[in-house]
Amino acid sequence: MKYLNFLSSLFFATAVLGGFASCNDSDVSDDDFQRREEALAPVVNQYVNNTVIITYKSLADASIDLYNALSALKASKTEANLKSATDAWIESRKWWELSEAFLFGAATNFGIDPHIDTWPLDEETFKKTIKNADFLASMDADDDGIWASEHLGVALLGFHGIEFILYREGSPKNVSEITSDELIYAVSVAGDLRNQCIRLEAAWAGVENISAEKRTLVEELDLQVKPSDSRFYYGENMLNAGAAGSSYISMADAAGAILEGCMDISAEVGETKIGTPHSKDDVNYIESPYSFNSKTDFADNIRSIANAYLGGIEGKRGHSVSEYIKTVDSQLDGKIQAAITNAINKIDAIPYPFARNYASTEAAAAMDACDELTSLLTEAKKLVSE
Repeated sequence: MKYLNFLSSLFFATAVLGGFASCNDSDVSDDDFQRREEALAPVVNQYVNNTVIITYKSLADASIDLYNALSALKASKTEANLKSATDAWIESRKWWELSEAFLFGAATNFGIDPHIDTWPLDEETFKKTIKNADFLASMDADDDGIWASEHLGVALLGFHGIEFILYREGSPKNVSEITSDELIYAVSVAGDLRNQCIRLEAAWAGVENISAEKRTLVEELDLQVKPSDSRFYYGENMLNAGAAGSSYISMADAAGAILEGCMDISAEVGETKIGTPHSKDDVNYIESPYSFNSKTDFADNIRSIANAYLGGIEGKRGHSVSEYIKTVDSQLDGKIQAAITNAINKIDAIPYPFARNYASTEAAAAMDACDELTSLLTEAKKLVSE
């Protein structure tokens, strides 16, 4: 992205890392404020380019593969095509879960998160829908996802509608068990899923910085990718923190948003995704129950925190919030990194599958680990904001 690369060069040339004293807003001198801004600018740049945009690009690419694989399965019901479809579902699911530390912005503002990832699936309405000849005819005639997006509720869309068709009890169904009507439904819903994932990439990177294939879909389907009240795409908005027109008043404000996104998903994994079924408030409230992918979902959510905090997806890491926190409170940074690892380990320790072991002591331990991580991230956010 030309615009982002320009900012990167500017900020890296002026960044000064280290030597910051923690103080309240009223006590921050102009010089201290400027040094903090210069230190955090490359952190924010790295986050936008090598955490958010690169993740959403991978998600969009995987969602296109899923749509194409399901279209091939619809055209020819073979075991090979089914495997391609289930592999594509797992891959696209992974990239979505790796994005959940930054659900703020386009994913929330455009309602994309609930649109593609609401659970539990409304199975009864699904069964009625799949028997509705008029609905199926409309989906079959317009399998680019627009009809599904406009006529199906969120509890019938997204990953879990497709998951229900492809999986049972943790394994792919036999291809003979999947009906032609179900595949009409799956392709239509996958078209909508693809559109929303492409929309996320475009909203952060800018339409001019996505592939021609994706740009054509955004334009033909008239997908909104920029806030109606801003001239900036979401990536530009964060990179321009402190400048006129940005919703972030400073780089410190942007860095605080990064940490808040991490806090939100850490709390959600512990309190809601694991906690709701564990506490018996709703034993049906289990993410990815048909594929038994729940534990992988949870762990990838914590890995999304690692990517956000440590400065990029693995292999692309650089300037990071961790790097900045270490200059202010090295012990806190160490605790956060250890807590990330601990949360993943505790999730991995839950007996498989989570759908049958949500009441286990290991699930309770994972909840505690997520709670500890949330608390530490909250401390970090206060340090960035001081």
